[in-house]
Amino acid sequence: MGTEESLLKLPLAETFNLETAVCSHGLFMMSPNRWDPLSRSLSRPLHLSNSLDNTDIPSVSVDVTICQPQQDPHSLRIEVRNSASGSAPSLSQEQQDALLAQVKRMLRLSEADERNVREFKRIVRQVAQEEGEETQYMEDFSGRVFRSPTLFEDMVKCMLLCNCQWPRTLSMARALCELQWELQHCSPSISEDFIPQTPAGKESKRRQKVSKVASKLTSRIAESKASSEDYMNLKLDCAGVLEENVQPSFPQNDIESDLHGLNELSTTDPPSARDRIGNFPSPRELANLDESFLAKRCNLGYRAGRILKLARGIVDGQIQLRELEDMCNEASLTAYVKLAEQLSQINGFGPFTRNNVLVCIGFYHVIPTDSETIRHLKQVHARNCTSKTVQMIAESIYGKYAPFQFLAYWSELWHFYEKRFGKLSEMPYSDYKLITATNEKCNSLQLSSKESEALSSFVDQQK
Repeated sequence: MGTEESLLKLPLAETFNLETAVCSHGLFMMSPNRWDPLSRSLSRPLHLSNSLDNTDIPSVSVDVTICQPQQDPHSLRIEVRNSASGSAPSLSQEQQDALLAQVKRMLRLSEADERNVREFKRIVRQVAQEEGEETQYMEDFSGRVFRSPTLFEDMVKCMLLCNCQWPRTLSMARALCELQWELQHCSPSISEDFIPQTPAGKESKRRQKVSKVASKLTSRIAESKASSEDYMNLKLDCAGVLEENVQPSFPQNDIESDLHGLNELSTTDPPSARDRIGNFPSPRELANLDESFLAKRCNLGYRAGRILKLARGIVDGQIQLRELEDMCNEASLTAYVKLAEQLSQINGFGPFTRNNVLVCIGFYHVIPTDSETIRHLKQVHARNCTSKTVQMIAESIYGKYAPFQFLAYWSELWHFYEKRFGKLSEMPYSDYKLITATNEKCNSLQLSSKESEALSSFVDQQK
């Protein structure tokens, strides 16, 4: 029986463009998101409830595809599919509202977001007029930074962005979604075997037991994957490009894991492989897992413990995500300081991760800075800086766009990526892993003389 679907619609502002709203941040490349360059549509699973943080509501997802029809550009068409049963899902009004709320969050479709877009572009035009700078690429930028349907997914993915190469970040996100599929399709009792309830005095025995259970589940997963020739080919297709994508600037102990992450990403992605990618796991689904199992299954390393602490804190009610997100509605410096302080109390949320989360929530006046920021400021603005001075130097460059310093910086960086790699919304899924500093240097050597001249002109305008 063929897959049937339900249809939802969402009205849009006249200036909204789905392609630029989605393809505006690396989060759109991370599983379970799937952007289709040909149809210009976004597909992924979404939860049928907004109340999965600290309740016993089971995690039920449906597949959605979001597009902006040419014949009706002032609305989004949201196709909802239930592939498992082959029939259109019967959605209650509450479930429809939950799906629409998640779509609105991902694409930043609130009235506050729309005001931010208009104000950012007004400031960009004002700076261009007063200082004579070429800022067309900023005006072309959507003014919206793509994010996840839930704050929890954003928080975990911001952890995955820290201290590793981009191919491994993509691999870890994909592995978490594969794990969610595996948990959904295994016996409900399996996840219970990973709940760490044993007293500390019996920890060694508990670990032995968990190790056996984890081994059984891992064995089942391996057998399932080995049974698919397509999946095995998926692993082998990337073997020839491992070495050239390694960036030697990373610590040696991360290199092996990053190689594993690159190997996990496919150059082809047949339906049999896509079928094994579920939704992004909910806090409750992760909270029940054993740390060593999660670390090994998803190649998370030290991040596994931090992700589990976050998930368990949410499930236990110690971390209230709804309260954190509601603070953003105040849109004030006081709210920002309060939010930053609360996030800093959560294990794993240092300055870079914390500032990325705050951007996801909706604060744009602080730029999350890392080695990529240092490289960009040197390459584009001829400013040498260190980890200690990069924030101050970034503020001196982008402060004129306050309170949207991040949007100015990010639109410039995104524009620069597209100068190097081509339009990212047209890039095939299998090439996402190639967006690395090493490949950027290679691409710069392969530019035509006309492209090099245009790129040099852009760099000169920024100095």
